[in-house]
Amino acid sequence: MILFEKLPFEVILASNSPRRRELLSSLGLSFSIANDLKIDESYPENISTEEIPLYIARKKALAHSPLLTDKQLLITADTVVLAGDRFSRVLGKPHDERQAFEMLELLSGKIHRVITGVTLTTKNRQISFSDKADVEFMPLPSEELREYIAKYQPFDKAGAYGIQEWIGLAGIRSINGSFYTVMGLPTHLIYDKLRLFCL
Repeated sequence: MILFEKLPFEVILASNSPRRRELLSSLGLSFSIANDLKIDESYPENISTEEIPLYIARKKALAHSPLLTDKQLLITADTVVLAGDRFSRVLGKPHDERQAFEMLELLSGKIHRVITGVTLTTKNRQISFSDKADVEFMPLPSEELREYIAKYQPFDKAGAYGIQEWIGLAGIRSINGSFYTVMGLPTHLIYDKLRLFCL
C-alpha cells in the first residue's frame, strides 16, 4: 500500500495472537514479531473497565520499548470483553473449560462490549487509542457451547470466543462497531494513525 511505502520505520508486532498477525498481514503491512516477554497484565482496581485494554497495551509497550532502535515502530494491543449490567464484568482469557463455559453462558442471548486498546511506539513518539463494539449473541444451547469449547479450545481469547470461528458465524445476531476490533485489532484506526508517523 502507498501509505506503508512512506512509513520510515520497521514495524514490530508484540503479540502472540495469530489473529492480530493475520489482520496486519491482510492490511498490507510488513512486520516482524517481537521476542516474547512475560508481561504482567494486571491493572489497578480503580480504573474504569473501558480503560483496561489501553492500560495493558501501554504496559506492554513499556516493557518492549527499551529494545527499540530509532528506525523501529512497535505495535502493542489488548482486548477485553465486558459483560453484565452496564458492562461492569471483565472477561479475560479463560483458564480452563469450566471457566470458558461460564463466560459463554453469560454472553449467550445478551449484548456484551468488546474493547481493543492499541499503542504505537517509536523511540520519540507514542500514540494510544482504543475502539469498542457491542456484540449481541443469540441464545445458544449448553451442549453447543460445550461442543464449541471442545473443538476450538478458545483459551487464548478474551471472553472465550473467536468471532471468526463457528460461534461467530452461528451465534452472533448483530454487531455495532468494527468486526476487526472484536477480532483483536481496530485495523481502520491503525491504518489512519500510522499516517502520523509518515509526517
